[in-house]
Amino acid sequence: MVVKFFSEDISYNFKNKKQTISWIHNSISEEKRITGDINIIFTSDKYLLGINKQYLNHNYFTDIVTFNYCEKDIINGDIFISVETVKNNSARFDVNFIAELKRVIIHGILHLVGYDDQNDEEKAIMREKENYYLDRLKNLS
Repeated sequence: MVVKFFSEDISYNFKNKKQTISWIHNSISEEKRITGDINIIFTSDKYLLGINKQYLNHNYFTDIVTFNYCEKDIINGDIFISVETVKNNSARFDVNFIAELKRVIIHGILHLVGYDDQNDEEKAIMREKENYYLDRLKNLS
């Protein structure tokens, strides 16, 4: 199990790595999967827009792009997160930046374990799972 944090074109130092890694591992385990290699990469809006255009053919800003490299029950992937968009969303939704960042992180993990958000039903399930695992994180604190 290796969860690593990187910054691509910005300077961002993510704190509470050990607690977050434990939370990710516990969440994946609860979904009856095994944590493999997961990279969480913090970027700018511009950088993530480039990824969104190049790999997904989407010409819009987003908070997260997840690349799934899972093999059977072993969860592997790259999760690219725009710190700028997360900051903007935290202001828009009137939530703490770190709380919004954790929501985006678990959103990416849920994509890796197999959840999707392409329609209203899937979005509702995804939001329910996000809330569940965010509550679990509070119990780790």
